[in-house]
Amino acid sequence: MTGLAKIEMGIGAASWGRSLVWRYGRTHSESDIRAAFDVIAASPNIMIDTAELYGFGQSEAYIGQFALDTGHHPPVATKCFPYPWRWRSTVLIDALRSSLHRLQRPQVDLYQMHWPFPPVGISQWMSDLARAAAEGLTKAVGVSNYSVRQTQKAFDTLAQYGIQMASNQVKYNLLDRTIERSGLLDLCKALGVRIIAYSPLQLGLLSGKYTPENPPVGPRSALYRQQLAIIQPLIQTMRDIGRAHTAKGVVKTPAQVAINWCICKDTLPIPGAKNAKQARQNIGAAGWRLSSEEVTALDDISRTTIKKLESSQ
Repeated sequence: MTGLAKIEMGIGAASWGRSLVWRYGRTHSESDIRAAFDVIAASPNIMIDTAELYGFGQSEAYIGQFALDTGHHPPVATKCFPYPWRWRSTVLIDALRSSLHRLQRPQVDLYQMHWPFPPVGISQWMSDLARAAAEGLTKAVGVSNYSVRQTQKAFDTLAQYGIQMASNQVKYNLLDRTIERSGLLDLCKALGVRIIAYSPLQLGLLSGKYTPENPPVGPRSALYRQQLAIIQPLIQTMRDIGRAHTAKGVVKTPAQVAINWCICKDTLPIPGAKNAKQARQNIGAAGWRLSSEEVTALDDISRTTIKKLESSQ
């Protein structure tokens, strides 16, 4: 059992310092993400997920600086990106050492291979990850975006070095359950590999804040308008369930219900957060559980909704 067993959920730091995709500098600033970091650091068993690719190292650098400023060191997972020119056997260790320098810590809690891209094969990357673990640079190792076949191969290769693969980070939410149909979720459960679920809110569609009359602004608006109309029954079910989990006058939001559903599936969801409010809201999905009946109800309406979305394309 790896240290991830103690982690209930994480916060994704993909938007920290990343302007091209996540509009850093326009929708959020350094002070905003510093405030988000403070919320995370004050919350037990919450991990920050980042990568060297995010902001070309800026996300990691912010985490390191904030930790140094505050003295708080929440669990951190980061990733190595398999650029095509990274073919020498030392590149993963070099990349990890660079990440550790930016993070200003001697060891990360989890180091992951970001994608299974060629030309370097899975066996070589897993050998390099095993070396990173042996040198004490990371507590655990994992992969990201690996298929059923790739996951099994990675797991078997690490096992040859006496290392348990900790995780596979893939997309998973109420509107995208591909890993159930492919068998990846079942395989990971059988192998003791934790699924880290990215995009648990499907880029905001499951947040409950958008409607067909109030779609997100920008390029997503036209794309989401039809989808928002189709998913409204699912959103309403999430609202009803959220009201059933009112505590001290605070109703659980659709977003918190969606994230908790991922937790109830034994995955580790990592919604993003650009500021303290988003971090606080997302972390509000932890520390409680949907009932088995509520999970079943969400399963059923989710399947119906996905079928409608697929037939509308």
